[in-house]
Amino acid sequence: MRALLVCPEFPLSFWSFPKGCRLRGHKTVNPPLGLLTVAALLPPEWELRLADLNTRSLTEEDWQWADLVLISAMYIQREGLLALVKEAKRRGKTVVAGGPHPTSLPAAVLEAGCDFVVRGEGENTIPLLLEAMEQGRTGIIENDAKPDLATSPVPRYDLLELDDYATVTIQTSRGCPFDCEFCDVVNLFGRIPRYKSSKQVIAELEAIYRLGARGSVFICDDNFIGSKKHARDLLAELTPWLRSRGEPFNFLTQASVNLGQDPEMIDLMTAANLREVFIGIESPDENVLQTSHKYHNIKNPLLESLYTLKRNGMEVIGSFIIGLDGETKGAGERICAFIEQTDLPVTMLGVLQAAPHTSLWHRLEKEGRLRQDMGDDMGTFSALNYEPDRPETDIMQEYVDAWNHLYEPSRYLARAYRYYLAMRPAHRPQAATVPQDRIPEQKITWRQIWIDIKALFKILWWQGVRPSYRRQVWTQLFGMWRQNPTRFRQYFVTCVEGEDLFAMSRIVQEKAAAIIKARKLTFPPALRRKLAPAPLEPSSSAASRD
Repeated sequence: MRALLVCPEFPLSFWSFPKGCRLRGHKTVNPPLGLLTVAALLPPEWELRLADLNTRSLTEEDWQWADLVLISAMYIQREGLLALVKEAKRRGKTVVAGGPHPTSLPAAVLEAGCDFVVRGEGENTIPLLLEAMEQGRTGIIENDAKPDLATSPVPRYDLLELDDYATVTIQTSRGCPFDCEFCDVVNLFGRIPRYKSSKQVIAELEAIYRLGARGSVFICDDNFIGSKKHARDLLAELTPWLRSRGEPFNFLTQASVNLGQDPEMIDLMTAANLREVFIGIESPDENVLQTSHKYHNIKNPLLESLYTLKRNGMEVIGSFIIGLDGETKGAGERICAFIEQTDLPVTMLGVLQAAPHTSLWHRLEKEGRLRQDMGDDMGTFSALNYEPDRPETDIMQEYVDAWNHLYEPSRYLARAYRYYLAMRPAHRPQAATVPQDRIPEQKITWRQIWIDIKALFKILWWQGVRPSYRRQVWTQLFGMWRQNPTRFRQYFVTCVEGEDLFAMSRIVQEKAAAIIKARKLTFPPALRRKLAPAPLEPSSSAASRD
């Protein structure tokens, strides 16, 4: 059997960072871990080929080669998923679809002609799929049980072109002990976290290490500290393994804000080069957090937790949502004030979307507030798929205003400077501590040197020469080098990330205008002024389109 595993293209979103990827010689951010895991669960005698449409296009030879097409998709990939199913069926291929979108919303995928819709996790659904294929049955393949992750194999990282990706992705657990009303983690993976053993995790890291991967690794757990005991046990094994390999990786992950109440855990994480976390803060308004069942953000003081994380060397990407029930006018301004107070440079700001089968989705459905005509892609720029409890145009204007405030270049760079200056000095990377049977270290190629040189000069041109805030850029670069040199690289990378975010700010304005027009809403006067064509000038936002 020849199986073509296809990842649909991701539309532009907060997580795309296309300019940063190109600067470093990559094509996209993360590989499709779900498909790599499925590949490892398929019969070993099958021939497999991966087509990540974020890094390459499908070719005629791909279609002719394949007997079976397997597609995995998230909500944001809906249009690409349905188009792929229709094209595969037009070509007479057997099609299997799985992942978050087909799991939660199988009907549309079946209507597009899909032969098998797999609902659930691969470890206990792939055997059912293979059995159904052998018996000639089609339709929905599902298993509601949550598999023991001890049965999860090492993903087929060998199918990747590693240089295409800015980070490599692993997973050590699934599920989250919290039940935030708007989050679909519990619906997809359950509220009782399940874990891979430390031995399994090290085996996955060893696999990507031997394939030549170095640098950034994303631990895509729903909540890395869902069990602090498991996290401590894993870090106790991970740190010496890293030392024995000369610290080839640094890590980022997702965690809840109570991490900021545990300096010992922060120390264990940063000692293992796990120094960046994505945290769902959502709102500084306690009544909004209460309505959203974000109780742990009330129990654990937000400001204190974020200060502790910053001082102890942990980079935080904060998530904030506008449009939550219980909000009052000015929510966007309060979010911006909170972010300025905590100095968070990179924050994901979105308007609320009701994901299928979440507690929020069921509540809004019961209240008759779900919009049935808004689609289910739920991307960064999607319209609200529910009736909000305050004027929709107010929400959209506050969303645009907040993006404009947070990603005005001078203000963004000032927050980044304050953030990294306040961090304690980083520990120095250590050489391998004991002899190991390990592959020879890869030498830096002339191609990579050339990519790095071009990237350096581009970013210095974009931020240090062209814009009006260039004096601030040079002052802060030299200030960071003198005052906290061990954090200089992290600070500089954050400055580079700003280029994508500055450009995204203008796109948010355009998309908000399109949504308001499509919804036949009245443009607020302030938003009309903001959306008027601006005169061209040498700014970072203009440079980001070069």
